Amino acid sequence: MNRCSSKIYAMPFSCQPRFSVVIPALNEASYLATTLASLSCQDFSGDYEVIVVDNNSTDNTAYIAEAHGVRVVSEPRPGICQARQTGTENSRGEIVVSTDADTTFPTSWLSGIDKAFSADPSCVAVAGSCRFSNAPWWGTIYSSVLFSAVYFIALVTGRVLYVTATNFSFKKTAWGGYDTRLTQGGDELDLLRRLRRRGKVIFLRDNPTMTSARRLQRGLFYNLFVTFFYYYALAYLLNRLFRRTLMHTAPAFRTERKSPRAYLKIWPGAYGAGMWGICILLAIFATPIGRDLAEGFEATFTVLRRDLFLPV
Repeated sequence: MNRCSSKIYAMPFSCQPRFSVVIPALNEASYLATTLASLSCQDFSGDYEVIVVDNNSTDNTAYIAEAHGVRVVSEPRPGICQARQTGTENSRGEIVVSTDADTTFPTSWLSGIDKAFSADPSCVAVAGSCRFSNAPWWGTIYSSVLFSAVYFIALVTGRVLYVTATNFSFKKTAWGGYDTRLTQGGDELDLLRRLRRRGKVIFLRDNPTMTSARRLQRGLFYNLFVTFFYYYALAYLLNRLFRRTLMHTAPAFRTERKSPRAYLKIWPGAYGAGMWGICILLAIFATPIGRDLAEGFEATFTVLRRDLFLPV
């Protein structure tokens, strides 16, 4: 792997790299070059490959990937889980690193992941945080609070409750495949749930990725109630419970900004959306996923109360 150059040179197929960085991409020509340039500057001394999964792009995504010397795999079937599945199936690395096409990385990113895996043989996955570039004030607070909470709970209980697919690595031997029937959460919560059964999952607080804030362009209210509660939480729960796709993924954030009504046909107004959020929260905590979250919080508070010499 050529360090910090305009190209990432492909490895001979006879080699098994330490890492396979898998990047799903759908019409990411505007961002992909920056992502690949960032990956070429890693200070990791071992071998790693980069795989871009072209998920039926209509722009120059595949051309840009090829120009940087990375492996390009075509996947015409839509869906982020399907793209990650195809990329991981085609990977040769001992460890698969999941990220996104609009993301940049510190130069020590892969080295930090490698150190975490090497320090604990029982570790099957390493998760990290992500930050938003050029984010609104609430986006910065959101990511800081979310991943600080994940880190704190993991520190106290040893249990990682959430991961982001833009900064998640796992041993390929422990993988077991993505559930491609899932839309939202299939490459995060569902995979995390299964990996935890096979070994230890570590959360690295100080090894973040920097991802585009375009995910937040529709505003705080839309991202909280529509994107997270409706498209992420409810879709994931229903698709898991019924083992079929009942809800489709959220509208692509690559499209021009529109009002929430343009994206959600059943949008019932502000008060209705609030009720949707409350109902979904109740639904979450009535499922095994919710009980998993509740157990994590309960374990955290039990440890805190014990350390503070309060009755447990």
